[in-house]
Amino acid sequence: MSSIRRQSIISSVVIYIGFGIGLLNIYLFTKQGVFLDPQFGLYNAFIAIATMMMAFSSLAMPSYIYKFYPYYKEHLPDRKNDQLTIAIITGVIGFLIVLATGFIFKNLVIKKYITNAPEIVSYYKWIFPLGFGLLIYTILEAYAWQQHKSVFTNFLKEVLWRLFTTVLIVLFASGVIDNFALFIQLFSFSYPFIAAVLFIYLLVTKRIHFTFSISKVTRRLSKSILRLCSFVYAGSLIFTISLVFDSLVISSVLDDALTKLAVYSVAQNIASMIQAPQRGIIAASISHLSKAWKDKNMALIKKVYQRSSINQLIFACGLFLLIILNFTDAVTTFQLKGTYLEAYYVVILLGLTKIIDMGTGVNAQIIATSVHWRFEMISGVVLLTVMLPLSYFLTKEFGITGAGAAQLISISIYNLIRILFLWKKFRLQPFSKKTLYTVLFAGACYGVCHFIFMNMDGLAGMFARSLAFIGLYAAGVSYMNLSPDVRPVITSIQKRLGMKKR
Repeated sequence: MSSIRRQSIISSVVIYIGFGIGLLNIYLFTKQGVFLDPQFGLYNAFIAIATMMMAFSSLAMPSYIYKFYPYYKEHLPDRKNDQLTIAIITGVIGFLIVLATGFIFKNLVIKKYITNAPEIVSYYKWIFPLGFGLLIYTILEAYAWQQHKSVFTNFLKEVLWRLFTTVLIVLFASGVIDNFALFIQLFSFSYPFIAAVLFIYLLVTKRIHFTFSISKVTRRLSKSILRLCSFVYAGSLIFTISLVFDSLVISSVLDDALTKLAVYSVAQNIASMIQAPQRGIIAASISHLSKAWKDKNMALIKKVYQRSSINQLIFACGLFLLIILNFTDAVTTFQLKGTYLEAYYVVILLGLTKIIDMGTGVNAQIIATSVHWRFEMISGVVLLTVMLPLSYFLTKEFGITGAGAAQLISISIYNLIRILFLWKKFRLQPFSKKTLYTVLFAGACYGVCHFIFMNMDGLAGMFARSLAFIGLYAAGVSYMNLSPDVRPVITSIQKRLGMKKR
């Protein structure tokens, strides 16, 4: 667990640095006089559609790497390991199919978006390089995680990618990039840029080798690989659709769609800050889970499951309530456009969604690396069956707030199904009495800080509320020892600062 804990903590720090840069980007996007709301909406629509392209074209190659890498590693020397070669070639073939489909059905896209979001039609072809870059990066990232390079990949995706965007925003605001068309064209190469950086890094450090000879492992496991990829592809595709469907529905069914998508995207970006530790924990734990299943080490799987749950829940509850305490003041104090106050209730709904998803631990990764990986597709079908109609009708009826409510309901049902499955099959469940203690204590801290500082506003109010909440919450979490990883982390920090003998 110390290796997972260390990588998770470092990754979380890196990811939060990235989110800090992301907040700066949001500020610049939403500040008066820089970008128009539809332009910010288009930026987020590009990311949503590129994510869809990646999901369709990946053909489950990341899952193939997660599941079978230990077998390749054990039975083949590095220079004869053909797994990454297969994954990249398959992904490229998948993208070529997506590319062809995109141009064949271009008129259908125009018909769908020309009324409410005509900007998507104008810049349609520039989405494809963004999607291709994300595809290649995702495959390389999966391989790098197996090399225990999750910290570096998180730096690339969470920090360097956002810095690339920051540079473009500054150049646009200063007039060096003199029109939005050039801005969005350059942005379409942001994912290809970090994919190239990761590829060069892995090549220079001799972490990857390419071979075009089919290995004995591939031949022996070919049927299992095909079965996994067919089932997991459907499941991961379904899950990815669920992640971006709300943005696509807003873009296509609401009047002034890109302006409303801009407001919704602010809520999405703020809520995604809550999820930072999840990415770090998943990246650090996936290789350990793969090996634990191979070695039939149920004790380790149980430990990872329960600790991932409580650790993520502590972070999620704390950050969510800190955001809610200060959201309205932040919009007014930093002079963002008044329309972004409409994101408040969406932030609450999406934030609760993140808490539920994180508080249930790494259940998706446990299932995906087990012999019951087919259940990922089954649970994904349930998710999509609930989410698609719910998102469509609630968004049409209640606008962006309805889209947030649909996410909360759907993800809650999705995680409940997976919890019940793991309990029935393996007697694994992520909760303990400390789960309840964490939720109740976080709520109490929120109530105390809200009522004490409710009459303070501006920077002074934000600072006082934040400092009081962080101090009270951190002290309580440590005192009650809500997570077995808290005190080892504190001890490690004390040693590094020279406050405690090694």
